[in-house]
Amino acid sequence: MSQPKLRVAVTGGTSGLGLALVRQFAREGAEVAFVARTAERVARVAAEVPHAHGVVGDVAAKDDIHPIALQITGRLGGLNVLINNASSLGPTPLALLADTDCEDLEAALAANLVGPFRLTKALLGALAGAARETGGAVVVNISSDAAVNAYETWGAYGASKAGLAHLSRIWDAELAADGVRVLSLDPGDMDTPLHATAIPDADPSELQRPEDAAAGIVAAIRAALPQGAFA
Repeated sequence: MSQPKLRVAVTGGTSGLGLALVRQFAREGAEVAFVARTAERVARVAAEVPHAHGVVGDVAAKDDIHPIALQITGRLGGLNVLINNASSLGPTPLALLADTDCEDLEAALAANLVGPFRLTKALLGALAGAARETGGAVVVNISSDAAVNAYETWGAYGASKAGLAHLSRIWDAELAADGVRVLSLDPGDMDTPLHATAIPDADPSELQRPEDAAAGIVAAIRAALPQGAFA
């Protein structure tokens, strides 16, 4: 009997690290569903990348979560890996906490903490089912050094990522019995649109390529899955 293909979902999958992850997994033969807010960009990536299935939706919007989850499982027929990558900086340009509007803090929390929580919860049944079939499943929450370091003007983003990192640790402990690992991974500073928005005068040559960061994340996911379980 042939080995099953790995089934992966990536949020924020049309640019930066998310797009690099979609391409990397597709090259390795996985079936990939990716989520983004803009229909035109979703269609373009889906046409460009073999075995990639686009889903239009906003993980920060409560009413989008269950339609997103249903489309992911419907198009992939199950789910082995969920990567919560979509992120919001909060205020742009970045601002001191005292100058941050409550709405900008709420936007960062919605995209970076509450959205991943809701989507993971909505997909737990599929992940646990895949774990029973193959011996394991993985959720990856993309973190940042801003989750542990107190960078001025990064308050909304850093607080939301700190919450996501701790949420990951709790869920990893709670889901261990179901065979579902939950990892919080910091890919480091990358040459992405998000980083360019945050620090417009940064030198791209001093930043990591998203493709290199994606390769490291894919390797960590493969290491967390049962060896030899997937094609």
